[in-house]
Amino acid sequence: MNNDLLLRAARRQPIERTPVWFMRQAGRYLPEYRAVRNTVDFLTLCKTPDLAAEVTVQPVEIVGVDAAIIFSDILVIPEAMGMELIVEEGKGGPRFPSPIRSVDAINALKAIDPNKELRYVMDALRVAKERLQNRVPLIGFSGSPWTLATYMVEGKGSKNYRHIKELIFSRPQEAHSLLKKLSQSVADYLCAQVDAGANIIQIFDTWGGILAQEEFEEFSLQYIRQIVEQVKKKNVPVIVFCKDCGHSLKRIAAAGADVVGLDWTTDIGKARNAVGNMVALQGNLDPTMLFSTPERIEQGVKSILQKYGNGSGHIFNLGHGILPETPVENVKAFIAAVKTHSVQYHTKAKK
Repeated sequence: MNNDLLLRAARRQPIERTPVWFMRQAGRYLPEYRAVRNTVDFLTLCKTPDLAAEVTVQPVEIVGVDAAIIFSDILVIPEAMGMELIVEEGKGGPRFPSPIRSVDAINALKAIDPNKELRYVMDALRVAKERLQNRVPLIGFSGSPWTLATYMVEGKGSKNYRHIKELIFSRPQEAHSLLKKLSQSVADYLCAQVDAGANIIQIFDTWGGILAQEEFEEFSLQYIRQIVEQVKKKNVPVIVFCKDCGHSLKRIAAAGADVVGLDWTTDIGKARNAVGNMVALQGNLDPTMLFSTPERIEQGVKSILQKYGNGSGHIFNLGHGILPETPVENVKAFIAAVKTHSVQYHTKAKK
């Protein structure tokens, strides 16, 4: 591979500079993405391999990131399991008109064969892999069982997560039944992505932070641990990103993944001191900083690099997904700053 910085950093091997990519990098901040998106609706874009591959590769060619992440959505798994999914951008986000609210609804969810129900994702990975021509690694991903269950039970995004929390506190056996089904589906899905060409995998636990530490371990982390164990058999690095989960950093680091993603509320220097001997770390610039000036962005990048310090094991990213209105020039300034200023922290690396 021409640029394998991400893979080496994930394994804490020597690197010449810190690799950089960012969550939701194939998306609405790019005019080129919007041009494609204007021709089809969101789910059609996800399910059309040539178009999904096109927008996957765009950030590599336009802004110069060190990895591509396949264009898809975490909610394709619940849809494949039999739920109706509606995605209307600008109208409150994705939603399930008939959310999971009963044992019967859980039992009705079907087991999936990712090479059948989600074949369009595998085909998109293969097309993207061909278009990348080994320039950079290709990242596959999924939502965690807990995050998927939260969407499925709530039916959409939520402020208080009343229904999913009612489920875990009042009917925990039902919650575990749902999470076990999702865990197997996610593991199968991610392993299939590796077979289709993904070089590295990321698991998104977007809603892990709505749980207290004890519930996080019971209803989220134990299932992530099981999935990581399965995916690692494919001999690819695994990244786990749990938003707002600073209370469980050491437990996440011990879950078996190669890399732990940090949101912007966690000091990366303190995180490295706590778990840096166990895993690589990914992150963690505040996405809203990209609305400031190139000079302020450069300061933010330098601060995080300085806090992390010398040596490998750092993948630069945002602390969450890039926001749609982010100026492209500021994105380029962010990437340039990482590439320029990270070199000094890897002067002893061997090519």
